[in-house]
Amino acid sequence: MKRTLGLIATAAAFAVATTAAQAAEFRLGLLTPPPHIWTKAAEAFGAELAEKSGGAHSVAVFPARQLGNEAEMLQQLQTGALDMAFMTVAEVSNRATDLGAFYAPYLADDIAHAGRILRSDVAKALLEPLPGQVGVVGLGYGMAGLRQIVSRGEVNSAADLTGLKLRITPFTPILDFYNALGAAPTPMPLPAVYDALANGQVDAIDMDAELIWVLKYYEHADTIVQSDHMMFPMVGLVSARVWAGLSEEDRAMIGELIAKYVDGTIDSYVAKEAGWLEQIKGTGKAYKKVDASFFGSAIDDWNAIWSKKAPSLDALRAVAAETK
Repeated sequence: MKRTLGLIATAAAFAVATTAAQAAEFRLGLLTPPPHIWTKAAEAFGAELAEKSGGAHSVAVFPARQLGNEAEMLQQLQTGALDMAFMTVAEVSNRATDLGAFYAPYLADDIAHAGRILRSDVAKALLEPLPGQVGVVGLGYGMAGLRQIVSRGEVNSAADLTGLKLRITPFTPILDFYNALGAAPTPMPLPAVYDALANGQVDAIDMDAELIWVLKYYEHADTIVQSDHMMFPMVGLVSARVWAGLSEEDRAMIGELIAKYVDGTIDSYVAKEAGWLEQIKGTGKAYKKVDASFFGSAIDDWNAIWSKKAPSLDALRAVAAETK
């Protein structure tokens, strides 16, 4: 609650003039498809908000990029045209560079460790500047699974990824990582990935186990590399303009519920990640489990770049060491 009150004060200090007072129906955008854990969490948040507010508030959830890509949704949040979003920290890090520290290769040992890092006070403190830097209020973290690599060709070493068109989420930390590896990172929206992998528009993809399995990306793969090389956080956001127009009571209620449901996605991934990976193994595709040594000097190269860009990197590494 103290953290929430701090965010409230920061938002009020930095928000521009308030928009219309308390909306009866909030609009919440996501990039994930309807069956995805994030989308289900957003829907559950909306249902409980309606219940706890006695029907005064409701949430219309717009999944699968219905309101645009994440960059467009973030702009809508900044203007107050969009009320809320469950958004990748990746997109927010394009404007708040320090958040790129979360993508340090092998910051987390496993999926549960990633959750402990995201629940730390150091991680939560990184949300406090967002109203002033980005025009949004960050109310808590969720996540997707650790990142894996799916390739149309055989992969026996990192050298086999050299020059490959490898689909990434369009943000700088992962772009820097694959550039250091010698691949050809290719930003691409999620809905285009299946067909792009099927027709050879890309040679490989960077993806989490849930979507590799649920969206059947393995169908067009020869090799699955379980690398677990990066965590992939999500953040629950409210427009700072919208937040400033809410009553104290509504801020407390909305802040508590968003934090609850984005945090719940962490438990979901911790519980389900191993099962997805086992199912992927059972597809008969070549399956390789690798560690940090697989990537050679690319990790050191990434660290050299981001130790200058992200002042919080050392603090997050300390938290990672403490929470092993």
